[in-house]
Amino acid sequence: MEGGPAVCCQDPRAELVERVAAMDVAHLEETDGSPEPTRNCVDPSPRARAASVIPGGTPRCPAARPGLSARKFSLQERPAGSCLEAQAVPYATGPASHISPRVWRRPTIESHHVAISDAEDCVQLNQYKLQSEIGKGAYGVVRLAYNESEDRHYVSLGIDSLCRPPPRGSQAAQAGPAKQLLPLERVYQEIAILKKLDHVNVVKLIEVLDDPAEDNLYLVFDLLRKGPVMEVPCDKPFPEEQARLYLRDIILGLEYLHYQKIIHRDIKPSNLLLGDDGHVKIADFGVSNQFEGNDARLSSTAGTPAFMAPEAISESGQSFSGKALDVWATGVTLYCFVYGKCPFIDDFILALHRKIKNEAIVFPEE
Repeated sequence: MEGGPAVCCQDPRAELVERVAAMDVAHLEETDGSPEPTRNCVDPSPRARAASVIPGGTPRCPAARPGLSARKFSLQERPAGSCLEAQAVPYATGPASHISPRVWRRPTIESHHVAISDAEDCVQLNQYKLQSEIGKGAYGVVRLAYNESEDRHYVSLGIDSLCRPPPRGSQAAQAGPAKQLLPLERVYQEIAILKKLDHVNVVKLIEVLDDPAEDNLYLVFDLLRKGPVMEVPCDKPFPEEQARLYLRDIILGLEYLHYQKIIHRDIKPSNLLLGDDGHVKIADFGVSNQFEGNDARLSSTAGTPAFMAPEAISESGQSFSGKALDVWATGVTLYCFVYGKCPFIDDFILALHRKIKNEAIVFPEE
């Protein structure tokens, strides 16, 4: 219509986005025109500021004023096909009042047929060449995996056959104790959580290879060659500016996890992997919890003792906030970044618990 608002997309969802954005613009024009305050006194990152620009130099939509799209719409949750299409850098998760509750993610591949053969210098697992062993997880061996068609390396975690229960319906499965299923249940819980996630500050599960006819289960992750961001204790902690940048990455990742209703429960430097881009990615969801509502109410302890919050080791028997646990562990992690050690240290668990519950945090003079 002549004189009407410009329409940059034909998708009806795009029209809805523009109408809401226009309403927000009208609301802003009623104010004194002062710039929007920064969140927690921290300027938006260059990536967040660039969120309202479509890659390739495409101009912004007419209704999307500078800063408006990044403030009103999560980068994960912008309606597909609209002029506010989801970007490749999902940093800001935003409030819970999004236009669409759906979150765009790269889906995890699930392969239910596994072909394994011995090659000359490796083991061929479907399209992956399993090469050198680079570590060991709680349930199996971690190997370097090469996908020749993509010319790209990944990490493959082979879940040990001892974790897999007997086939369903067998006498062994019916008569065996329930605790035999617990390790595999924990693995499947971690897989269910990882499949939900796609964020630049969270490790990405690429593929699950789970053949019922095979003993082993394989998980394929992005390769993060630099490994953990820090080993604690450390003789050379980070300068405060570097610690701040890493802390920002952790907070962005945690904000995303909590928005996805996931409590990590084991935030610590060794579970924070450094990507090739220098940014931290949260890993290891083996003790994580999913929740409903605004927060998880927990009553059991899990995670690493030196990073546990006082309420998690209290003997009161009262439930406690799951989100708060992650925030406390993030604070302990920041202390490690700056000082190279945990704020509370003891060789004995009970003595360590007493220190966490009763002693004040001491900041070294240096």
